[in-house]
Amino acid sequence: MRSFLLNRFAQSLVLLLIVSVIGFVVLNLIPGGPLAQFGLDASMTQDDLNRLTEQLGLNRPLWIQYMDWAWRLLKGDWGHSFRDGAPVLDVIGRHLMATLLLMGSSTVIAIAIGTWIGVRGAVKRYSIFDYMATVGAMVALSIPTFWFGLIGIYVFSLRLGWLPAGNMYTIGDESVLNYLHHLILPSVVLALVHVAIWSRYMRSATLDVINQEFIKTARAKGLSERRILMKHVIGNALLPMITLAGMQLPSVLTGALVTETVFTWPGMGRLFLDSLGYSDYPVVMGLLMFSAILVVVSNLAADIVVAIIDPRIRLS
Repeated sequence: MRSFLLNRFAQSLVLLLIVSVIGFVVLNLIPGGPLAQFGLDASMTQDDLNRLTEQLGLNRPLWIQYMDWAWRLLKGDWGHSFRDGAPVLDVIGRHLMATLLLMGSSTVIAIAIGTWIGVRGAVKRYSIFDYMATVGAMVALSIPTFWFGLIGIYVFSLRLGWLPAGNMYTIGDESVLNYLHHLILPSVVLALVHVAIWSRYMRSATLDVINQEFIKTARAKGLSERRILMKHVIGNALLPMITLAGMQLPSVLTGALVTETVFTWPGMGRLFLDSLGYSDYPVVMGLLMFSAILVVVSNLAADIVVAIIDPRIRLS
């Protein structure tokens, strides 16, 4: 098991290195470069731009710029925002909790509903419920997240007036209930696509377990179907789902970016788009690396949990 974990950790480090190199090169090759926003200032002369280029070290070869940036990153210096001069980590920290709240609530909704739909669809295979769940999953996977968001705003905010159309809370009312009231619609919209994905995988995993020999043995011993389902089927079917949960984090982050934009949610996704529009490259690179680290750590944690639970991996 130790070699398995060391191997996965080494792969994670290589992946982060590849992401950092690609992200850094692509951002610096964008027309205008890191100083594109400064060039839009009418009072900025060419001499000013040249002076900024030299101060920021942008006149050096790209590989030297990357090595300098990577070294400072390892030391905890992620740079400073072009917009307000604040440290990049502080800028990300101000938006982190909003994104984690949205992602966490949507993930819990997706896992709870998706698991129930998947297990019920597998147990009642080829029933009306199973067919409806399949059609619903295909529809959810085919329609963009922003469309669900706009429809949700139109129906539940504009027409019915049940839920807020955006923002994280009402100004002047920062109670927990107010936060939850604003959280309902964006978290449900973000969870819809992942409910479809989770339910399909859970259905397949449950069917695989149901057809195993130890389930037939449990039935031969006279155990009830409910006890077999709760004690033997669901637990074993959830093992591959732990890995899936880690693999789904990138799509959750991508969906959060769209959802935060539609609902004006002050998270990292909205910060990423705003920073791109302002050409705030230090913040963009910081968000890219922070998201990559979050994805890698979640996948590594999922692998560790599976390795601890599954004796086959421990013994190998």
